[in-house]
Amino acid sequence: MPIYEYKGLNKSGKEIKQTLTAESIVFAKQKVKSIGIMLIDIQEKKTKQNKNSSVSFGKKVGIEDLALMTRQLATLIRAKIQIVEAIAALQDQVDNEYLKVVLSEVKQDVNEGASLAKAFEKHPKVFTNVYVNMVGAGEESGTLEVVLLKLADFTESQMKLVNQVKGAMMYPIIMMVVGTVLISGIFIFVIPKLAKIFVSMKMELPLPTRICISISNFMLNYWWSIPLMLFVVFWLFQKWIQSEKGELKWHKITLSAPIFGTIVKMVNVSRFSSTLSTMLSSGVPILVSLNIVKNLVGNIHMKQAIENAKEAVQQGASMAIPLKDSGYFPSMVTHMITLGENSGELEEMLTIVAENYEDQVDSKISGLTTVLEPIMIVIMGITVLFIVLSVILPMMQLNQAR
Repeated sequence: MPIYEYKGLNKSGKEIKQTLTAESIVFAKQKVKSIGIMLIDIQEKKTKQNKNSSVSFGKKVGIEDLALMTRQLATLIRAKIQIVEAIAALQDQVDNEYLKVVLSEVKQDVNEGASLAKAFEKHPKVFTNVYVNMVGAGEESGTLEVVLLKLADFTESQMKLVNQVKGAMMYPIIMMVVGTVLISGIFIFVIPKLAKIFVSMKMELPLPTRICISISNFMLNYWWSIPLMLFVVFWLFQKWIQSEKGELKWHKITLSAPIFGTIVKMVNVSRFSSTLSTMLSSGVPILVSLNIVKNLVGNIHMKQAIENAKEAVQQGASMAIPLKDSGYFPSMVTHMITLGENSGELEEMLTIVAENYEDQVDSKISGLTTVLEPIMIVIMGITVLFIVLSVILPMMQLNQAR
Protein backbone atom coordinates (compact mmCIF):
# COMPACT_ATOMS: atom_id res chain seq x y z
CA MET A 1 0.00 0.00 0.00
CA PRO A 2 1.12 3.60 -0.57
CA ILE A 3 2.76 5.45 2.30
CA TYR A 4 1.37 8.81 3.37
CA GLU A 5 3.03 11.46 5.49
CA TYR A 6 0.67 13.65 7.48
CA LYS A 7 0.92 16.66 9.76
CA GLY A 8 -1.72 17.41 12.37
CA LEU A 9 -2.62 18.48 15.91
CA ASN A 10 -3.34 16.03 18.72
CA LYS A 11 -5.91 16.56 21.48
CA SER A 12 -3.47 18.67 23.53
CA GLY A 13 -2.79 20.94 20.55
CA LYS A 14 0.73 19.65 19.91
CA GLU A 15 1.80 19.43 16.27
CA ILE A 16 2.83 15.93 15.15
CA LYS A 17 4.28 14.58 11.91
CA GLN A 18 4.06 10.86 11.15
CA THR A 19 3.56 8.31 8.38
CA LEU A 20 0.98 5.60 7.74
CA THR A 21 0.01 3.13 5.01
CA ALA A 22 -3.42 3.13 3.38
CA GLU A 23 -5.09 2.01 0.15
CA SER A 24 -5.77 5.61 -0.91
CA ILE A 25 -5.58 9.16 0.39
CA VAL A 26 -9.27 8.96 1.39
CA PHE A 27 -8.62 5.93 3.63
CA ALA A 28 -5.47 7.64 4.97
CA LYS A 29 -7.50 10.69 6.04
CA GLN A 30 -10.05 8.43 7.71
CA LYS A 31 -7.28 6.64 9.63
CA VAL A 32 -5.85 9.93 10.87
CA LYS A 33 -9.26 11.19 12.02
CA SER A 34 -10.01 7.86 13.73
CA ILE A 35 -7.03 8.28 16.07
CA GLY A 36 -8.17 11.75 17.12
CA ILE A 37 -5.76 13.84 15.07
CA MET A 38 -6.86 17.14 13.57
CA LEU A 39 -5.39 16.93 10.05
CA ILE A 40 -3.39 19.87 8.67
CA ASP A 41 -1.70 18.32 5.64
CA ILE A 42 -1.26 14.87 4.10
CA GLN A 43 0.82 13.76 1.10
CA GLU A 44 1.84 10.48 -0.47
CA LYS A 45 5.54 9.74 -0.17
CA LYS A 46 7.30 8.96 -3.44
CA THR A 47 10.91 8.38 -4.45
CA LYS A 48 10.61 10.51 -7.57
CA GLN A 49 8.96 13.80 -8.39
CA ASN A 50 8.72 13.10 -12.13
CA LYS A 51 9.83 10.56 -14.68
CA ASN A 52 13.16 12.22 -15.32
CA SER A 53 14.34 13.18 -11.84
CA SER A 54 14.78 10.89 -8.88
CA VAL A 55 14.88 12.57 -5.49
CA SER A 56 15.54 10.67 -2.30
CA PHE A 57 14.57 11.85 1.14
CA GLY A 58 15.76 10.98 4.61
CA LYS A 59 18.07 8.04 4.91
CA LYS A 60 19.33 6.16 1.89
CA VAL A 61 19.24 2.38 1.80
CA GLY A 62 22.33 0.93 3.45
CA ILE A 63 23.90 -2.34 2.39
CA GLU A 64 22.75 -3.93 5.69
CA ASP A 65 19.10 -3.03 4.98
CA LEU A 66 19.34 -4.38 1.44
CA ALA A 67 20.93 -7.67 2.53
CA LEU A 68 18.28 -8.24 5.22
CA MET A 69 15.43 -7.34 2.85
CA THR A 70 16.76 -9.70 0.17
CA ARG A 71 17.03 -12.64 2.56
CA GLN A 72 13.53 -11.99 3.95
CA LEU A 73 12.09 -11.80 0.42
CA ALA A 74 13.77 -15.09 -0.50
CA THR A 75 12.30 -16.73 2.61
CA LEU A 76 8.79 -15.47 1.85
CA ILE A 77 8.93 -16.61 -1.81
CA ARG A 78 10.29 -20.01 -0.75
CA ALA A 79 7.22 -20.27 1.53
CA LYS A 80 5.08 -20.01 -1.67
CA ILE A 81 3.78 -16.53 -0.84
CA GLN A 82 2.82 -14.45 -3.86
CA ILE A 83 5.34 -11.74 -4.78
CA VAL A 84 2.90 -8.86 -4.21
CA GLU A 85 1.97 -10.20 -0.76
CA ALA A 86 5.64 -10.86 0.06
CA ILE A 87 6.59 -7.25 -0.81
CA ALA A 88 3.65 -5.96 1.25
CA ALA A 89 4.88 -8.00 4.22
CA LEU A 90 8.42 -6.66 3.72
CA GLN A 91 7.08 -3.11 3.60
CA ASP A 92 5.77 -3.54 7.15
CA GLN A 93 8.97 -5.19 8.41
CA VAL A 94 11.73 -2.89 7.14
CA ASP A 95 12.82 0.04 9.32
CA ASN A 96 14.35 2.25 6.63
CA GLU A 97 11.75 4.85 5.60
CA TYR A 98 13.13 5.30 2.09
CA LEU A 99 13.15 1.53 1.51
CA LYS A 100 9.50 1.39 2.64
CA VAL A 101 8.56 3.87 -0.08
CA VAL A 102 10.66 2.05 -2.69
CA LEU A 103 8.94 -1.26 -1.82
CA SER A 104 5.56 0.48 -2.03
CA GLU A 105 6.31 1.58 -5.60
CA VAL A 106 7.80 -1.81 -6.51
CA LYS A 107 4.64 -3.53 -5.26
CA GLN A 108 2.47 -1.14 -7.26
CA ASP A 109 4.47 -1.80 -10.47
CA VAL A 110 4.34 -5.60 -9.97
CA ASN A 111 0.60 -5.34 -9.28
CA GLU A 112 0.21 -3.57 -12.62
CA GLY A 113 1.91 -6.44 -14.46
CA ALA A 114 5.61 -5.52 -14.43
CA SER A 115 8.20 -8.15 -13.59
CA LEU A 116 10.03 -7.85 -10.29
CA ALA A 117 13.30 -7.08 -12.11
CA LYS A 118 11.66 -4.26 -14.12
CA ALA A 119 10.16 -2.84 -10.93
CA PHE A 120 13.57 -2.92 -9.23
CA GLU A 121 15.20 -1.35 -12.29
CA LYS A 122 13.29 1.89 -11.68
CA HIS A 123 15.28 2.40 -8.46
CA PRO A 124 18.98 2.32 -9.48
CA LYS A 125 20.04 4.05 -6.25
CA VAL A 126 18.88 0.98 -4.33
CA PHE A 127 19.18 -1.95 -6.74
CA THR A 128 22.36 -2.24 -8.83
CA ASN A 129 22.64 -3.68 -12.36
CA VAL A 130 23.93 -6.92 -10.85
CA TYR A 131 20.90 -7.14 -8.57
CA VAL A 132 18.38 -6.39 -11.33
CA ASN A 133 19.93 -8.78 -13.87
CA MET A 134 20.15 -11.63 -11.38
CA VAL A 135 16.53 -11.17 -10.31
CA GLY A 136 15.52 -11.13 -13.99
CA ALA A 137 17.44 -14.35 -14.61
CA GLY A 138 15.81 -15.94 -11.56
CA GLU A 139 12.33 -15.01 -12.77
CA GLU A 140 13.01 -16.41 -16.24
CA SER A 141 14.43 -19.70 -14.91
CA GLY A 142 11.88 -20.11 -12.11
CA THR A 143 14.57 -20.12 -9.41
CA LEU A 144 13.92 -16.66 -7.96
CA GLU A 145 14.20 -17.75 -4.31
CA VAL A 146 17.58 -19.42 -4.97
CA VAL A 147 18.87 -16.34 -6.78
CA LEU A 148 17.68 -14.07 -3.97
CA LEU A 149 19.49 -16.20 -1.39
CA LYS A 150 22.69 -15.96 -3.46
CA LEU A 151 22.16 -12.21 -3.73
CA ALA A 152 21.75 -11.99 0.04
CA ASP A 153 25.00 -13.91 0.55
CA PHE A 154 26.75 -11.69 -2.00
CA THR A 155 25.42 -8.48 -0.40
CA GLU A 156 26.38 -9.66 3.08
CA SER A 157 29.93 -10.49 1.91
CA GLN A 158 30.22 -6.94 0.51
CA MET A 159 28.95 -5.57 3.83
CA LYS A 160 31.52 -7.68 5.69
CA LEU A 161 34.34 -6.31 3.51
CA VAL A 162 33.24 -2.69 4.03
CA ASN A 163 33.02 -3.21 7.80
CA GLN A 164 36.46 -4.86 7.85
CA VAL A 165 38.05 -1.92 6.05
CA LYS A 166 36.30 0.56 8.35
CA GLY A 167 37.41 -1.41 11.41
CA ALA A 168 41.01 -1.66 10.21
CA MET A 169 41.23 2.07 9.49
CA MET A 170 39.43 3.26 12.62
CA TYR A 171 42.36 2.93 15.05
CA PRO A 172 44.97 4.62 12.80
CA ILE A 173 42.53 7.46 12.04
CA ILE A 174 41.81 8.00 15.75
CA MET A 175 45.54 8.03 16.47
CA MET A 176 46.16 10.51 13.66
CA VAL A 177 43.36 12.86 14.78
CA VAL A 178 44.34 12.76 18.47
CA GLY A 179 48.04 13.18 17.62
CA THR A 180 47.32 16.13 15.31
CA VAL A 181 45.18 17.85 17.95
CA LEU A 182 47.80 17.39 20.68
CA ILE A 183 50.73 18.56 18.52
CA SER A 184 48.68 21.53 17.25
CA GLY A 185 47.95 22.43 20.87
CA ILE A 186 51.69 22.43 21.64
CA PHE A 187 52.43 24.73 18.69
CA ILE A 188 49.56 27.10 19.50
CA PHE A 189 49.74 27.32 23.30
CA VAL A 190 53.17 26.11 24.49
CA ILE A 191 55.71 27.16 21.83
CA PRO A 192 54.65 30.88 21.80
CA LYS A 193 55.34 31.18 25.55
CA LEU A 194 58.72 29.48 25.20
CA ALA A 195 59.51 31.65 22.17
CA LYS A 196 59.10 34.82 24.27
CA ILE A 197 61.59 33.45 26.81
CA PHE A 198 64.12 32.50 24.12
CA VAL A 199 63.81 35.89 22.37
CA SER A 200 64.35 37.71 25.67
CA MET A 201 67.67 35.87 26.03
CA LYS A 202 68.91 37.63 22.86
CA MET A 203 70.81 34.58 21.68
CA GLU A 204 71.07 32.86 18.32
CA LEU A 205 68.59 30.02 18.36
CA PRO A 206 69.32 26.55 16.91
CA LEU A 207 67.69 25.61 13.58
CA PRO A 208 65.10 23.20 15.08
CA THR A 209 63.97 25.92 17.50
CA ARG A 210 63.66 28.50 14.71
CA ILE A 211 61.62 26.02 12.65
CA CYS A 212 59.29 25.32 15.58
CA ILE A 213 58.78 29.03 16.25
CA SER A 214 58.07 29.66 12.54
CA ILE A 215 55.49 26.84 12.48
CA SER A 216 53.91 28.21 15.65
CA ASN A 217 53.72 31.76 14.25
CA PHE A 218 52.20 30.45 11.03
CA MET A 219 49.53 28.48 12.91
CA LEU A 220 48.70 31.47 15.10
CA ASN A 221 48.57 34.10 12.37
CA TYR A 222 47.60 32.17 9.26
CA TRP A 223 45.56 29.27 10.66
CA TRP A 224 42.77 30.04 8.18
CA SER A 225 45.08 29.20 5.27
CA ILE A 226 45.51 25.57 6.43
CA PRO A 227 41.93 24.42 5.61
CA LEU A 228 42.07 26.58 2.48
CA MET A 229 45.26 24.86 1.29
CA LEU A 230 43.81 21.44 2.10
CA PHE A 231 40.70 22.29 0.08
CA VAL A 232 42.77 23.52 -2.88
CA VAL A 233 44.99 20.42 -2.80
CA PHE A 234 41.92 18.17 -2.62
CA TRP A 235 40.23 20.07 -5.48
CA LEU A 236 43.34 19.90 -7.68
CA PHE A 237 43.69 16.17 -6.92
CA GLN A 238 40.05 15.57 -7.87
CA LYS A 239 40.49 17.49 -11.13
CA TRP A 240 43.63 15.48 -11.89
CA ILE A 241 42.10 12.04 -11.30
CA GLN A 242 39.03 13.06 -13.33
CA SER A 243 41.21 13.73 -16.36
CA GLU A 244 41.98 10.78 -18.64
CA LYS A 245 45.75 10.83 -18.04
CA GLY A 246 45.36 11.49 -14.33
CA GLU A 247 42.87 8.67 -13.87
CA LEU A 248 45.12 6.18 -15.67
CA LYS A 249 48.15 7.29 -13.65
CA TRP A 250 46.35 7.25 -10.28
CA HIS A 251 44.83 3.80 -10.86
CA LYS A 252 48.29 2.56 -11.83
CA ILE A 253 49.71 4.00 -8.59
CA THR A 254 47.01 2.33 -6.47
CA LEU A 255 47.88 -1.06 -7.96
CA SER A 256 51.62 -0.68 -7.36
CA ALA A 257 51.46 0.99 -3.92
CA PRO A 258 53.04 -0.99 -1.05
CA ILE A 259 50.51 -2.95 1.06
CA PHE A 260 47.47 -1.08 -0.31
CA GLY A 261 48.18 -2.12 -3.92
CA THR A 262 48.01 -5.80 -3.00
CA ILE A 263 44.72 -5.25 -1.14
CA VAL A 264 43.24 -3.35 -4.12
CA LYS A 265 44.13 -6.23 -6.46
CA MET A 266 42.78 -8.86 -4.08
CA VAL A 267 39.51 -7.00 -3.48
CA ASN A 268 38.90 -6.54 -7.21
CA VAL A 269 39.81 -10.17 -8.04
CA SER A 270 37.53 -11.40 -5.25
CA ARG A 271 34.69 -9.13 -6.45
CA PHE A 272 35.20 -10.26 -10.06
CA SER A 273 35.21 -13.96 -9.18
CA SER A 274 32.33 -13.97 -6.70
CA THR A 275 30.04 -11.77 -8.83
CA LEU A 276 30.73 -13.65 -12.08
CA SER A 277 30.22 -16.99 -10.33
CA THR A 278 26.93 -15.86 -8.78
CA MET A 279 25.61 -14.44 -12.06
CA LEU A 280 26.59 -17.47 -14.17
CA SER A 281 25.08 -19.91 -11.67
CA SER A 282 21.88 -17.79 -11.73
CA GLY A 283 21.55 -18.23 -15.48
CA VAL A 284 22.80 -14.84 -16.67
CA PRO A 285 24.64 -15.17 -20.06
CA ILE A 286 28.41 -14.91 -19.81
CA LEU A 287 28.75 -11.82 -22.05
CA VAL A 288 26.09 -9.96 -20.05
CA SER A 289 27.75 -11.12 -16.82
CA LEU A 290 31.21 -9.93 -17.90
CA ASN A 291 29.82 -6.55 -18.94
CA ILE A 292 28.16 -6.06 -15.54
CA VAL A 293 31.15 -7.38 -13.58
CA LYS A 294 33.41 -5.00 -15.50
CA ASN A 295 31.42 -2.06 -14.15
CA LEU A 296 31.74 -3.37 -10.59
CA VAL A 297 35.55 -3.42 -10.67
CA GLY A 298 36.85 -0.08 -9.48
CA ASN A 299 40.31 -0.04 -11.08
CA ILE A 300 40.34 1.16 -14.70
CA HIS A 301 43.25 -1.09 -15.74
CA MET A 302 41.60 -4.23 -14.35
CA LYS A 303 38.33 -3.09 -15.93
CA GLN A 304 40.06 -2.93 -19.34
CA ALA A 305 41.42 -6.44 -18.81
CA ILE A 306 37.86 -7.72 -18.24
CA GLU A 307 36.68 -5.86 -21.37
CA ASN A 308 39.44 -7.63 -23.34
CA ALA A 309 38.29 -10.94 -21.83
CA LYS A 310 34.72 -10.23 -22.95
CA GLU A 311 35.92 -9.54 -26.50
CA ALA A 312 37.88 -12.82 -26.44
CA VAL A 313 34.75 -14.74 -25.39
CA GLN A 314 32.77 -13.07 -28.19
CA GLN A 315 35.35 -14.45 -30.64
CA GLY A 316 35.13 -17.92 -29.12
CA ALA A 317 38.47 -17.77 -27.27
CA SER A 318 39.29 -18.24 -23.59
CA MET A 319 38.81 -15.27 -21.31
CA ALA A 320 41.73 -16.43 -19.16
CA ILE A 321 44.36 -15.37 -21.74
CA PRO A 322 43.56 -11.58 -21.76
CA LEU A 323 43.29 -11.61 -17.97
CA LYS A 324 46.71 -13.27 -17.67
CA ASP A 325 48.30 -10.97 -20.27
CA SER A 326 47.16 -7.90 -18.32
CA GLY A 327 49.41 -8.84 -15.39
CA TYR A 328 46.77 -7.80 -12.85
CA PHE A 329 45.14 -11.20 -12.39
CA PRO A 330 47.37 -13.78 -10.61
CA SER A 331 48.31 -16.92 -12.51
CA MET A 332 46.41 -19.05 -9.99
CA VAL A 333 43.21 -17.21 -10.92
CA THR A 334 43.68 -17.54 -14.68
CA HIS A 335 44.70 -21.18 -14.29
CA MET A 336 41.49 -21.95 -12.35
CA ILE A 337 39.42 -20.13 -15.00
CA THR A 338 41.09 -22.18 -17.76
CA LEU A 339 40.34 -25.40 -15.86
CA GLY A 340 36.74 -24.29 -15.39
CA GLU A 341 36.28 -23.45 -19.07
CA ASN A 342 37.75 -26.79 -20.16
CA SER A 343 35.75 -28.86 -17.68
CA GLY A 344 32.48 -26.92 -17.95
CA GLU A 345 32.65 -26.06 -14.24
CA LEU A 346 33.54 -22.38 -14.50
CA GLU A 347 31.09 -21.30 -11.78
CA GLU A 348 32.57 -23.77 -9.27
CA MET A 349 36.15 -22.73 -10.06
CA LEU A 350 35.27 -19.04 -9.73
CA THR A 351 33.63 -19.77 -6.38
CA ILE A 352 36.83 -21.45 -5.16
CA VAL A 353 38.87 -18.45 -6.33
CA ALA A 354 36.47 -16.01 -4.64
CA GLU A 355 36.55 -17.89 -1.32
CA ASN A 356 40.35 -18.12 -1.45
CA TYR A 357 40.78 -14.42 -2.10
CA GLU A 358 38.16 -13.45 0.48
CA ASP A 359 40.28 -15.27 3.07
CA GLN A 360 43.42 -13.51 1.81
CA VAL A 361 41.67 -10.12 1.92
CA ASP A 362 40.55 -10.85 5.49
CA SER A 363 44.14 -11.67 6.45
CA LYS A 364 45.60 -8.59 4.71
CA ILE A 365 43.06 -6.18 6.18
CA SER A 366 43.53 -7.68 9.65
CA GLY A 367 47.28 -7.15 9.28
CA LEU A 368 46.78 -3.58 8.04
CA THR A 369 46.28 -2.26 11.57
CA THR A 370 49.39 -4.13 12.72
CA VAL A 371 51.43 -2.41 10.01
CA LEU A 372 49.92 1.08 10.33
CA GLU A 373 50.09 1.23 14.13
CA PRO A 374 53.91 1.23 14.45
CA ILE A 375 54.19 3.62 11.47
CA MET A 376 51.88 6.12 13.19
CA ILE A 377 53.78 5.73 16.48
CA VAL A 378 57.12 6.33 14.76
CA ILE A 379 55.82 9.46 12.97
CA MET A 380 54.37 10.87 16.19
CA GLY A 381 57.55 9.95 18.09
CA ILE A 382 59.77 11.78 15.56
CA THR A 383 57.51 14.84 15.72
CA VAL A 384 57.57 14.92 19.52
CA LEU A 385 61.36 14.36 19.53
CA PHE A 386 61.79 17.31 17.16
CA ILE A 387 59.70 19.56 19.44
CA VAL A 388 61.58 18.42 22.56
CA LEU A 389 64.96 19.05 20.88
CA SER A 390 63.85 22.51 19.78
CA VAL A 391 63.11 23.32 23.43
CA ILE A 392 66.16 21.65 25.01
CA LEU A 393 68.87 22.89 22.61
CA PRO A 394 68.55 26.62 23.54
CA MET A 395 68.70 25.69 27.23
CA MET A 396 71.86 23.66 26.63
CA GLN A 397 73.42 26.63 24.78
CA LEU A 398 72.51 28.91 27.68
CA ASN A 399 74.18 26.58 30.21
CA GLN A 400 77.33 26.38 28.08
CA ALA A 401 77.44 30.19 27.83
CA ARG A 402 77.44 30.45 31.60
